[in-house]
Amino acid sequence: MEQMKKLPDAEFDIMKIVWAKKPPITTSEVMKHLTKECKIQTIVSLMQRLTERGFLSSEKKGKERLYFPLVRKDDYLKFESGNFLRQIHDNSFSGLVASLYDGGSLSDADIDELLQWTKERRG
Repeated sequence: MEQMKKLPDAEFDIMKIVWAKKPPITTSEVMKHLTKECKIQTIVSLMQRLTERGFLSSEKKGKERLYFPLVRKDDYLKFESGNFLRQIHDNSFSGLVASLYDGGSLSDADIDELLQWTKERRG
């Protein structure tokens, strides 16, 4: 796979389903688990794009096309989180935490949990 790129929301929604299920997965299985209504052809197109981007591989088995994840969820989330931190917060973790706290997204309990987590990581 070439350098990883940010997925559009619709493709990311499909990948979340793929990662949550035991491979292989079919387009009809994806359709069952999508939270918003989509036509099957839309899902087929999105999964084809994900295959072209190197996120999925596929093989034909009878009339079905089976899809397998090529990118692990953890790897994509690390990429996406790092990208977000660089682009939005100028690589400043404290800036990210401050904006979450000031915006009401983090409670004092969350901050305490974060402090505990950092203490455990630093030994």
